[in-house]
Amino acid sequence: MTPFTYSRAADAANAIHAATQAGARYLGGGTNLVDLMREGIEQPSSLIDVTRLDHTITDRGDGGIRIGAAATNTALAADRRVRERYPMLARAVLAGASAQIRNMATVGGNLLQRTRCLYFYDTAARCNKRAPGAGCDALEGFNRMHAILGASPACVATHPSDLCVALTALDAAVHLKGMNGHRTLPFDRLHRLPGDTPAQETELQQGELITAIELPPLPLARHSTYRKVRDRASYAFALVSVAAALEVGADGTIQDVRLALGGVAHKPWRAHAAEAELRGAPTGEAAFRRAAEAELSVAHPLRDNGFKVELAKRTIVAVLEHLAGGRA
Repeated sequence: MTPFTYSRAADAANAIHAATQAGARYLGGGTNLVDLMREGIEQPSSLIDVTRLDHTITDRGDGGIRIGAAATNTALAADRRVRERYPMLARAVLAGASAQIRNMATVGGNLLQRTRCLYFYDTAARCNKRAPGAGCDALEGFNRMHAILGASPACVATHPSDLCVALTALDAAVHLKGMNGHRTLPFDRLHRLPGDTPAQETELQQGELITAIELPPLPLARHSTYRKVRDRASYAFALVSVAAALEVGADGTIQDVRLALGGVAHKPWRAHAAEAELRGAPTGEAAFRRAAEAELSVAHPLRDNGFKVELAKRTIVAVLEHLAGGRA
């Protein structure tokens, strides 16, 4: 491991100032970054501990919620307001990791965790995300876990977070602070698709700090869920996951819907095509299947992961049937 310095930030301004030095990285719970340092993938010269910054979860006053970036995943999933107003979010957190990791991991850190692609972790392999311009061995290698949506010839890795899939579906906003001041991004714009520059994973500027996440008032989110399909029952990364919220009118037609997918793309995938197909449609397997087909019509599977296309469709249908049946 490369030698590094460690400091604990007293406030956001202090953290941002410390991050101006070359090679500095913010440290939350360290559940991903420390692993990457141990493997030699990340080699920061300085770690700035931001776990003492805002960790509160507060009402906005309009039915929404503000989450301090230093809040732990455990605190988020346990919060009564989150469980009542945004159950998909609590379920996504609980699906993501063991209790020990949830106790350590911060919400802000979860947003910035890096891919679990085997070739990214293997320093002997070619990986454009780890070494820009090196190539991508996953394209012709073992690519069962890789992307079927939004990938590029430069990278087919997937984003590993469960929490981020739910935040994408919930129209969350991310508050950022840096040397140029404060700005807010819609959550769906925080992460990037790979294009030709897969090493640039987010829209964060140099030294910018995630300070909070805000959830808007979203009544239909009270009737929502998160389903994760994986190779084993506990704490595996998603083959496919679905975050969904559904509002059905008295006449049986869909008034509103939110839908996002995990395990299928370089970023949490908002299912806009499926949502458009569903609004105003009657509930039922046929309509749900049409929506799933519309969303996955642009999928480009690789040699080993073609099963994900049908798996994603079936999971979308199953989750929507579950919600339409009155079970959250």
